[in-house]
Amino acid sequence: MFYRPGIDPHGLPHNPFKALIAPRPIGWISTIDGDGRANLAPYSFFNAIADSPPMVMYCNTNGKTPGGERKDTLANIRETGEFVHNVVPLALRDAMNASSGAYPAGADEFVQAGLEMAPCEVVKPPRVAAAPAALECRLWKIIDLPNGRDFMVIGEVVGIHIDESVLRDGMVDVTLYQPLSRLGYRDYAAVERVFALNRPGQT
Repeated sequence: MFYRPGIDPHGLPHNPFKALIAPRPIGWISTIDGDGRANLAPYSFFNAIADSPPMVMYCNTNGKTPGGERKDTLANIRETGEFVHNVVPLALRDAMNASSGAYPAGADEFVQAGLEMAPCEVVKPPRVAAAPAALECRLWKIIDLPNGRDFMVIGEVVGIHIDESVLRDGMVDVTLYQPLSRLGYRDYAAVERVFALNRPGQT
């Protein structure tokens, strides 16, 4: 089959685009507003985009309700210039899902999800204490996307927390915490199997 997004009907029960771009890391973003109130929300469009300096991006693409109020994360980042990405392990899948609820502005998703906060070292927003890793970020740029409603947020990583329990022989071993990823529809996956490949010419 072939279709042109926004032009041709794909004829399927659900839009297949996000199912094809999978798996995607989950950006579990914690922020604070100007009054110091914490917010935590997961985003399915998230990834690392550079390593020197290390930078990550997430896209704010959905309101709390169709056509309704935008999520608080973007407003908080605009206000404070800081955010934290918390790595989502399989063990915290239910807490991550609970933090995705359409709660009223100012609601504390840490409380809603039964999560403990931990302080950061460089930025003011808290991190998820039980997360195997967290990236403290300062805003670099917010890019308006073509539809005028969605935004790409790019941050520079200025601090990295790693729980030593996920290190094996000095390297992060994802099989020890099985990071969660987003697929299409309502589907998720966890990393259970890892293998290595050498590039041509490498030994």
